[in-house]
Amino acid sequence: MNNVFDYIIVGAGSAGCVLANRLTEDGQHTVLLLETGGSDKSIFIQMPTALSIPMNTKKYAWQFETEPEPFLDNRRMHCPRGKVLGGSSSINGMVYVRGHARDFDEWQQHGAEGWDYAHCLPYFKKAESWAFGGDDYRGDQGPLGVNNGNRMQNPLYQAFVDAGVEAGYFHTADYNGRQQEGFGPMHMTVKNGVRWSTANAYLRPAMGRANLTVITHALVHRVLLDGKRAVGVRYERNGQVQEVRVSKEVILSAGPIGSPHLLQLSGIGAREALESAGIELKHELPGVGENLQDHLEFYFQFRCKQPISLNGKLDWWNKFLIGSRWLLKKDGLGATNHFESCGFIRSKAGVEWPDLQYHFLPAAMRYDGREAFAGHGFQVHIGHNKPKSRGFVQVASADPKAAPRIRFNYLEHEEDREGFRACVRLTREIINQPAMDPYRDAEIQPGEQVRTDEEIDAFVRRSVESAYHPSCSCRMGTDDLAVVDPEAKVRGIKGLRVVDSSIFPTIPNGNLNAPTIMAAERAADLIRGKAPLAPSTAEVGMDQEWQRRQRANSPKRNIA
Repeated sequence: MNNVFDYIIVGAGSAGCVLANRLTEDGQHTVLLLETGGSDKSIFIQMPTALSIPMNTKKYAWQFETEPEPFLDNRRMHCPRGKVLGGSSSINGMVYVRGHARDFDEWQQHGAEGWDYAHCLPYFKKAESWAFGGDDYRGDQGPLGVNNGNRMQNPLYQAFVDAGVEAGYFHTADYNGRQQEGFGPMHMTVKNGVRWSTANAYLRPAMGRANLTVITHALVHRVLLDGKRAVGVRYERNGQVQEVRVSKEVILSAGPIGSPHLLQLSGIGAREALESAGIELKHELPGVGENLQDHLEFYFQFRCKQPISLNGKLDWWNKFLIGSRWLLKKDGLGATNHFESCGFIRSKAGVEWPDLQYHFLPAAMRYDGREAFAGHGFQVHIGHNKPKSRGFVQVASADPKAAPRIRFNYLEHEEDREGFRACVRLTREIINQPAMDPYRDAEIQPGEQVRTDEEIDAFVRRSVESAYHPSCSCRMGTDDLAVVDPEAKVRGIKGLRVVDSSIFPTIPNGNLNAPTIMAAERAADLIRGKAPLAPSTAEVGMDQEWQRRQRANSPKRNIA
């Protein structure tokens, strides 16, 4: 194998696969892509309905745990990260949410110049192949297949959307288009009935190129530095430690846990953290691993009056039938993640853009696929998506095989706790609308007895779970605590960039796979020195007539 490449990418995940494709497409540069995991060719990865399996399998995911979370009754929280080709896009729930336009304007306000919505939208479009065609907001020529699964055939999906409208909220035909706010169909990264991870969308088409080398089962120990320049990486494979050199840049795409950890292992980070782990400081950068953010959610569960929920499909025989049909036809219940309707609303008056998100599921079950109770039911996953609380990723040892310390400090901030109180109260109001009357039975969780602030807070502390959206731990910006600049270059180190969700300044209002792919598409142009795509002039948000009518009809609603 050649020992010198133009670019070395660490991590074949949501960002790394995009970069591997884009940096090799013109044939001018040699690229080495290193991935700790192995092949993604498993039915449990490729069949969308099996999403709970790879996420909870050590072969396919780092099974990280947080330190005891002090504001969640000292619970240790599960924090899985992809360890397979495609990374977390091969183990996630396949939900495609870009975020609200204001999320990206917020990035620019935090110092990420050029990352406002107008500049990001063209890269969302470039990445995407939307099943219903392109327009000012949606792309139809990109590698990433996006659709609406089985198009809400189960009547519970539409009932949930109708209930949201009856409660006084908007209907939005496309939350990834002009208007995120409201209730409507949910989108997923599935194509022809198959999980459309970045491995399928970007990496596989590029793997035949002579200028791309992919090495799996390679654990990167650290970035090699010559003074203040990255010159290569050291990695271990099959018990053998090897070094490989780079002529242009090393790009860390190891994710919001792996990328800050690798910087720290390489001697880049906060002096005190490195010294406590026995690592020689090579470059002081105190923001590395700080600013860690995530989304929390809980399941609001109800029994269902009619025998139409997926709880009737959880026995082994129905699973066999669903799997067999998927193997033969790539359709049916095996070809969807089952999150086919959703909602985005504001937690209270005065909030500038939506900060609560709903995923509706026509079943009552856990994320590991186990049923919640005997009989039929449904649930909504609800969370407060703009947290104020901040955590950290910190190297624990100079041994690259030792997991880092992770703590999110979930719900440390009072506004986050207020957000979850709104989750409980607003969800009850929505589910109790007439559209749900034919289906809604007894409330299972939280339970009707959970009413006061204190009761809600206690329920949330013991029941809330991660939505698996860690991010922001190598923040982009220009201040002293920023880790990378607006071109994703590590501040103070030449030839080294970070490109993944760790560079987000703040967490967007939605699932993170779509903005991670967008960020990698835009970074690929920056890395190659190409002129960025022209900013979009498409309007966003709600028109004035909608806002006027909304205020007139529902003055109590959370419209600023």
